[in-house]
Amino acid sequence: MSANPIDVQDFITMSDVAIQERIVAAKAALGDRLIILGHHYQREETFRHADVSGDSLKLSRSAANSKAEYIVFCGVHFMAEVADIVSRPEQVAILPDLAAGCSMADMANLANVERAWRELADVLAPDEHITPMTYINSAADLKAFCGRHGGIVCTSTNARHVLEWAFEQREKVLFFPDQHLGRNTGFSMDIPLDDMVVWDYDLPLGGLTPAQIKKAKMILWKGFCSVHQLFRPEYIDEFKKKYPETKVISHPESSFEVCQKSDYVGSTEYIINTIRDAEPGARWLVGTELNLVNRLHEQFKHEGTNVHFMSGTVSMCSTMFRIGPSSLLWVLENLLEGNVVNRITVPSVEAEQALLALNRMLDVSP
Repeated sequence: MSANPIDVQDFITMSDVAIQERIVAAKAALGDRLIILGHHYQREETFRHADVSGDSLKLSRSAANSKAEYIVFCGVHFMAEVADIVSRPEQVAILPDLAAGCSMADMANLANVERAWRELADVLAPDEHITPMTYINSAADLKAFCGRHGGIVCTSTNARHVLEWAFEQREKVLFFPDQHLGRNTGFSMDIPLDDMVVWDYDLPLGGLTPAQIKKAKMILWKGFCSVHQLFRPEYIDEFKKKYPETKVISHPESSFEVCQKSDYVGSTEYIINTIRDAEPGARWLVGTELNLVNRLHEQFKHEGTNVHFMSGTVSMCSTMFRIGPSSLLWVLENLLEGNVVNRITVPSVEAEQALLALNRMLDVSP
């Protein structure tokens, strides 16, 4: 490693054209030693450099199966953690900007989840009656919590299969951090809304009574994605008045009311594939992040397909947006100089426990 890593400030005043050209050159120089992962929500000027695109788990598994020494994740922090957990020991996971986090993931931290587990123990024995289940959009220490408490991880793609497994283990599920994915998935499995209660981590006993906890089938953490909460059922109604033929497709992080008014509900990959496989000329109203919707619009407009963003308000993942071309170039040119910057490393014990929960998910997923 060089004694003096290149300063990120060196790239601030560089022209966009120069940055793009130097990224291409750095990628070529690093060759097979490098794999760049691009999440679907990433902005286009960064996304174009991805070797593999997709959702977070698909990307991490692709990197682990590659020959690459360096895994540069154009996503957010929890995604780079997953890449470190599932990759080989000799591989290095890097996040170009350490400020690229996830507000939803931050709504469930280990201290609050452990406190909830202790408070639940005043009502029933949680390790006997509750399966902890975390959305992959969570910190590594919460995946580890699930690993050591007989729990599991899910994605928006496999949430139903994972939830079915969870109920086979114990009669209740504590689902975090996204209440909406939990509620929408549970309802699709015919769990009544009254049997799904919300745990408010700012209140004693989550703001619930012992009777509510004992009756509940699912205890949903009070977390949400700020992007997907901008979508409203009235936007769907207004749009369909103008274009009655519209098909509505939403991500399950959207509210229950939005998902109930949608023709299709599924993950980012599901949304992409559904629109791709539909008859050309269709009109779609899409409830997910703006960069992905704009990319779909550009991809299919030549077929006469119209892809519209559900919200009248700009709705981008602001933390994902932090991974810009300049930070990507900074990482790559440091690698050329022998410097690893912004490495993401999950402590070994935590990684082992998190991998246990991740492997349970992989075992039960179709």
